[in-house]
Amino acid sequence: MIEMVDRSAWILIVFIPAALAAWFMGQAIGATWRPYWQLVLYSVMLGCVDRFMIYALFDADLVSGLGYLVDSAILFGVATAAFRFTLVHKMVTQYPWLYEHLGPFAWRERR
Repeated sequence: MIEMVDRSAWILIVFIPAALAAWFMGQAIGATWRPYWQLVLYSVMLGCVDRFMIYALFDADLVSGLGYLVDSAILFGVATAAFRFTLVHKMVTQYPWLYEHLGPFAWRERR
């Protein structure tokens, strides 16, 4: 049986502190030139923390597979966006003679 948490509780826990933590996590991994697989590992751990917070604060199921997957996927998406954004910023600012912006999440070689 899948228990649904109140939407306001889910938004309060996932979108405010957990998404902010995921954004800062993605920035930190990108700023220190760490590999992308570490982002996956830390997102899994952050998803566990998020699930525990929902359980502890709102008396939801601790072991909810669907809830964990949804929350972790959202947090992983936020962290990936921050990782790419930070990596693009670093490449363009540290190597301006080689690369230029192609958008907020991509760069290209300067012509």
